[in-house]
Amino acid sequence: MKNTFAIRGATTVEMDSPAQVDEAVCELFDRVLEENSLAVEDIAFILLSQTHDIRTRNAATSLRKTGRVDDVPLFCVQEAEVNGMMERVVRILVLVGRPPEGEAHMIYLRRASGLRPDLKK
Repeated sequence: MKNTFAIRGATTVEMDSPAQVDEAVCELFDRVLEENSLAVEDIAFILLSQTHDIRTRNAATSLRKTGRVDDVPLFCVQEAEVNGMMERVVRILVLVGRPPEGEAHMIYLRRASGLRPDLKK
């Protein structure tokens, strides 16, 4: 679709705590917006996922409680468990409801930067 595009990203937390999940999710979201010159109004919806070892906070709750995405549909799912998977990872997929103004920048922070070395600039 020419009128939409998606941005992926991921981050990690060192330990499963509401404060760490909140901080990591907000940092990731802020970087997605900043590096892609987006406004919240550009977003059609956000899909978040988290690994099974993050249980103290739903990543969508972390983002929703900021009050910045009140009109954006959010959905959070648990990642499938796979042998050897990275621990304590939160992923984001942002669907933008307008044509891209340039190249989309995927954002991988903290230990998650090793998940997609092919997307590093």
